Amino acid sequence: MAGHHHQQGASSAPLHLLVFPWLAFGHLIPFLELSKRLAARGHFVTFVSTPRNVARLPPVPAGLSGRVRIVALPLPAVDGLPEGAESTADLPPDKVELLKAAFDGLAAPFAEIFAAACSGDGSGEQAEFGRRPDWIVLDFAHYWLCAIAEQHQVPCAMFGIFTGSALAYVGSRRENISHPRVSVDDFMPMPTWFPSPSSLSFRRQEAAWMSAGFRPNASGVSDIERVWRTEERCRLLLFRSCPEVEPLVFPLLADIYRKPVVPAGLLLPEDGRPDGGDHDDDSADIIRSGALHWLDEQPPGSVLYVALGSEAPVTVEGVHELAAGLELSEARFLWALRLPSGGGAASEATGAPSPPLLPDGFEARTRGRGAVCTGWVPQVMVLAHAAVGAFLTHCGWGSVTESLRFGHPLVMLPFITDQGLIARIMADRGVGVEVARRDDGAFSRDDVAEAVRRVMVEQEGKTLALNARRLRELVVGDDGGRQERYVDELVECFRRHSFNDSALRN
Repeated sequence: MAGHHHQQGASSAPLHLLVFPWLAFGHLIPFLELSKRLAARGHFVTFVSTPRNVARLPPVPAGLSGRVRIVALPLPAVDGLPEGAESTADLPPDKVELLKAAFDGLAAPFAEIFAAACSGDGSGEQAEFGRRPDWIVLDFAHYWLCAIAEQHQVPCAMFGIFTGSALAYVGSRRENISHPRVSVDDFMPMPTWFPSPSSLSFRRQEAAWMSAGFRPNASGVSDIERVWRTEERCRLLLFRSCPEVEPLVFPLLADIYRKPVVPAGLLLPEDGRPDGGDHDDDSADIIRSGALHWLDEQPPGSVLYVALGSEAPVTVEGVHELAAGLELSEARFLWALRLPSGGGAASEATGAPSPPLLPDGFEARTRGRGAVCTGWVPQVMVLAHAAVGAFLTHCGWGSVTESLRFGHPLVMLPFITDQGLIARIMADRGVGVEVARRDDGAFSRDDVAEAVRRVMVEQEGKTLALNARRLRELVVGDDGGRQERYVDELVECFRRHSFNDSALRN
């Protein structure tokens, strides 16, 4: 990490930041990456989560461990939430709202230890958080936390791990009152306050998913209401993005939300560190050598890496169509295959045998040009491998940013949240091709094969690859330091907007 040249000025005392992500690995990992970068600049970070999530985090590098303190708050029990389920990865999608209800139960224990940290003088090491924090960096879900912080006059910053375009699409409470969206149709185009190309829109079933976020769930508070209540009391909005990827968004967001909107950069992970999830080191080593060893045998740039993230709601039918499409395309592929979420549990409940995950004989027929890994795969190391020429992805922002760093063109198969929007942004930048889909979101093997061939075989693929490399140069910069400079600017922003030099806002 480019930490060594960031010397603290004598006048600028190190900051203490309390960092608290939502309980999903797609949130925990970027928050941890931000924490490591702040620690590399000499600042102190208290990272808060629940015990099981803390146990599953990749270790903080030894050189930084003295400046990153990890605090585990036990998650309260909630009726219907399975015991030991502490992240969205532990649950089928319909149970996530119960996780939000449990999460809201952390308000009282958090308030108690936060008060202790703020009343202490920082000398008592027994205090959970050490000295009083200068800032709290929180997530979309923490609408109850700003009130606790305000009692102790500690400012909050909301860190969005999604694109700026997604937050522009949500819009402020004020914009939504002036331009209400009611039907699913209303949620398909980008809103009137976001002047954008018409290609930037949601498909019907993506829009249905987005509009659901505006309705209350089992936790009693809708996701969008969480965003608004949190955002309204934060001094800064931070994003895991940058103007190179989303050129028009930052000035527009400052206008919509009427406060500073700061790019944190893409926070790209270092090469080859695990991306969370359960795995012990022995099995990780075996799988690591397996996937990478297989890639070593393939010609440069010839392999399509296929990974739909850990939580894409793919059905067994979807997996079968994807497999058949890969087979039809005749491209080489390395597929990091995860079990469909909640699929197994449903079958157990009915007593019916669960259908086989891959089509009959698929692995035998594709042997030699295809490999399927069902364990943990070191995604960053795979994307960095010379044999990989393109990436078939669900368009989760974490995966897309990792791919941008290596300049790979994309075959795009988005499912939920802002993935459709990310796919359209990348298509607009000329770095990817989306798999065609029906209105209900279903896709066929022919759609998969066609998109794969366009990227891997046809002339169009060369243009996409060139555009992807250009975007990589733009994003990473010549010396690789451009993304690190966003973190330096973010630290300056924390100093400029902290309470000690300006009166309380609001």
